[in-house]
Amino acid sequence: MWEYSVIFDKEPEEIVSYFYEMLRKDILKYSGVIILTKQPSSSKIVIAVEKLYRQEIELCMLKTISHIICSYFKADFLNKHLCLTNQDEMSMTAFKKALINFDKETDYFIISKNLTFEDNLYLSSFYKFRLSKLREKWQELIKLANENREYLISADAFNDLLKFLIDNLDICKDEIDVIEDENENYYVYDNGEKGEIMCGTALISLLIDMSPQKINVYCKNENHAIELMKTIFDNRVNLNFSRPVKEVIPNISPFLK
Repeated sequence: MWEYSVIFDKEPEEIVSYFYEMLRKDILKYSGVIILTKQPSSSKIVIAVEKLYRQEIELCMLKTISHIICSYFKADFLNKHLCLTNQDEMSMTAFKKALINFDKETDYFIISKNLTFEDNLYLSSFYKFRLSKLREKWQELIKLANENREYLISADAFNDLLKFLIDNLDICKDEIDVIEDENENYYVYDNGEKGEIMCGTALISLLIDMSPQKINVYCKNENHAIELMKTIFDNRVNLNFSRPVKEVIPNISPFLK
């Protein structure tokens, strides 16, 4: 058997749960064992699989650890060092999400070159001591934004930069549908699957993560979320104000009569 453990030192419960759930499916697929233990100041996940399947599990762990570092850790890094405070919450959330996703392939590459599976992994220590080059890369991007914050006070300049970042993200989805419900919240239909109901800020954040080629929007009227969506995704957005949703997606009650 091949055994490996990952130790989480004061990381949020969300990170530990995400890691456990992402690994559990593959570990069980290969008839392995995964155990989560929690202490007041730390958590530990131990896995064990037949040596035959070690390479497959290492790949899954690499993807999961890379996602945690490039999402949760990078978001924390941005919150600590980014000094743009002149924009509204929705626009700043979109900007940080775009920075998180920008050049993610290089981020993943840096992590993969520094991550080995010979010893137990202390996630915080790995991030602090082995990924200094990654943080330097993030800092360069933040420094550029901070040094130009007077220029970025202008909404037009800020939106131009935000659009540039989003235009340079890889397309991850061909086409999705965004539906506004009767309470002016939103949910996304992706390949026939209905997502969770969310506010406008969460919607914009999700769309940047999904990076779709085409966004069909069914809404009552334009608002800040719709306007920002149109600005940063530009001609990828197809707005529908009067066409009933049920003509496009069966079994949905239209909000427009």
